[in-house]
Amino acid sequence: MGLLLVLSAVVLILSCNSAPQGYIMTDTPFKGTINISVDESFKPVISEEIKVYQSTYPEAHIIATYESEADCFRDLQKDSTRMIIVAKGLTDQEMKIYESKLTYKPDFDILAYDAVDVVINAASKDSVFTRQYLQNILNGTDTSKDVAVDGKNATSTVRYLIDSVLKGKPFGSNVKAAGGSKAVLDYVSRNVNAVGFVGSSWVGNEQDPEQVAYLNKLKLGILECKNRANYFARPSQYTIMYGQYPLVRPLYYILKENSVSMGRAFKTFMSLERGQLIFRRSLLFPALMDFSVRSGNL
Repeated sequence: MGLLLVLSAVVLILSCNSAPQGYIMTDTPFKGTINISVDESFKPVISEEIKVYQSTYPEAHIIATYESEADCFRDLQKDSTRMIIVAKGLTDQEMKIYESKLTYKPDFDILAYDAVDVVINAASKDSVFTRQYLQNILNGTDTSKDVAVDGKNATSTVRYLIDSVLKGKPFGSNVKAAGGSKAVLDYVSRNVNAVGFVGSSWVGNEQDPEQVAYLNKLKLGILECKNRANYFARPSQYTIMYGQYPLVRPLYYILKENSVSMGRAFKTFMSLERGQLIFRRSLLFPALMDFSVRSGNL
């Protein structure tokens, strides 16, 4: 009910800025079909967001394509793609290009923060990683581990590891490109000597039977804290919030819509309590609502 009131207010506020005269609107906030593209590393949590939104509004249909970050940005240039969900926003130069093409600026913001989890085989004895060790196994200085990532050069996880851990240097020859996040989990679960990197919503959801099954075969690595040597942290909402876990990235929506339609309504849903709670339940840290418990005096 709260979401309906908020979205109704959005309709009233934005009615003066709706689509130009002669434009035929094919969907409303609660009815119709739209296409979006989503970074594959966020698939479990965005699938859940869509599932809950569609169960709330049965006549709303969001068709999501899960693919690499680079492919999502290519889709953003197509008229058929209304929104993308990725791990980076738009630069000022990109905003100018889209504004020139569309005659309005796309809307984008951070919805949540995601930990890039280091997954290892359950039988592995090596579960603690210093920042230097992590860098060494990724650049190939240390080839004692077989490393699996969700792609070779076009995914957000690959881009993040190259930018943030390797500082722009390439992967070593021991790094293998799997066919997506699930393939990374499969590879590590079969190889005692393997180390993999996946988004946090792919592991740890105790309500997902498939993830529970993986947790019998895998465990999460413990990483040296971001700004404190010789202190280590597991990926969690707490260690994300306090800047302890070193591998953290944002989850952005980029919305290419200048009317009060389903894309904007879905963005609003993900930004408000129900959507933000889904991020929280999927082990991401919600960016737009604070769910921390505070003590007080009566």
